Amino acid sequence: IMDYKNKLLKYAVYYLSKYSSSKKNLEFILKKKIRRLTEEKKIRYELYQEIKNITYKLEQQKLLNDLVFVESKINSLLTQAKSRNYIKQYLIRKGIENKLADQQLSNFYKKNINLEKDNAFKFAKKRNLLNDNKDFEKKLSKMARAGFSYEIAKEVLK
Repeated sequence: IMDYKNKLLKYAVYYLSKYSSSKKNLEFILKKKIRRLTEEKKIRYELYQEIKNITYKLEQQKLLNDLVFVESKINSLLTQAKSRNYIKQYLIRKGIENKLADQQLSNFYKKNINLEKDNAFKFAKKRNLLNDNKDFEKKLSKMARAGFSYEIAKEVLK
């Protein structure tokens, strides 16, 4: 069992060296790893209990930090011209609490009031939605699926 626990910790550190992750997401990844490691129910159960210790250790060593994860994800998704809705849904899928996601998004959007409009414009440009005036409805729905509000989409496409 000790051997498995060490393997899990090593794997967690390895995973974090390659990808940034939220605590919940890392827990999910480690559970998958445990299912691959062993068939024995008793061992699996003990390893599942170990996950909390591992995430605690990693948080103490500043290798796992949801706040840093949220900030870096928001930054990178904003540079990809993603909408506020898209970013929030992404963070929630990665196991970030609603409150933390909202707080951090608000901080980013306070600093730049036109952020959503700018990103909508970038998105439209990237998808060649600004070139011609045909299929206005299609373009609107493309922007809506990307998470932009009707008002902003209409403004950008006009």
